[in-house]
Amino acid sequence: MRTTESTTGGLADDRPLLGRTSTAERVADILRTRIAEGYFPPGERLSEDAIGKALGVSRNTLREAFRLLTHERLLVHQLNRGVFVRILAIEDVEDIYRTRCLVECAVVRGLGAPPFPLDGLGKAVADGERAAGGQEWAGVSTANIHFHRELVALAASPRTDELMRGVLAELRLAFHVVADPRRLHEPYLVRNRQILERLRAGDGAGAERLLAGYLDDSRSQLVEVYARHIEAATRGT
Repeated sequence: MRTTESTTGGLADDRPLLGRTSTAERVADILRTRIAEGYFPPGERLSEDAIGKALGVSRNTLREAFRLLTHERLLVHQLNRGVFVRILAIEDVEDIYRTRCLVECAVVRGLGAPPFPLDGLGKAVADGERAAGGQEWAGVSTANIHFHRELVALAASPRTDELMRGVLAELRLAFHVVADPRRLHEPYLVRNRQILERLRAGDGAGAERLLAGYLDDSRSQLVEVYARHIEAATRGT
């Protein structure tokens, strides 16, 4: 059985990110990234002692970071048991995709006149294709998340960026329980490339149509896979 003590060794590498003034927000940033990367998988209990020691922060600072991430729905506090990485319900996955469609499609719709600053988006597409070439499906998943973050970043809105950072981190909680990440992520490499090429051509309306269909298909596929996972987990209990 995995314990936090067995997985916090790498957190010490993140200690320089805290700088001279360790704050709960910076600790939350580190833990949010680690959760999104699957370092702490859904259902895992987070040890205050192990994480606090690895990052070199006080118990009070860590508890405040936990509180922030609980507010973001990445963690859940269970009375007399501790803090755990949240396990999403199917309804959560559906709601995440509704939010994504509202935000991402609105960003593309509001881009204005081309050309658009697409370097970050292009790099995310290339990173995903490179990872797929090496059969690195976790890397494909990460590149896909970066693609959508870069897409939203085209709005040049810090508030929208912050919103989507939380939404996409929460989405990764669902990705981490999928048994076949290749089947989940590989089909969208081509679709990411198609959206990028539409934007390079200055066709924002075409890119939005592709994106809307993409998100609807992705939602349907993930909900189906996630429902099977929950059913199997329920039978196993």
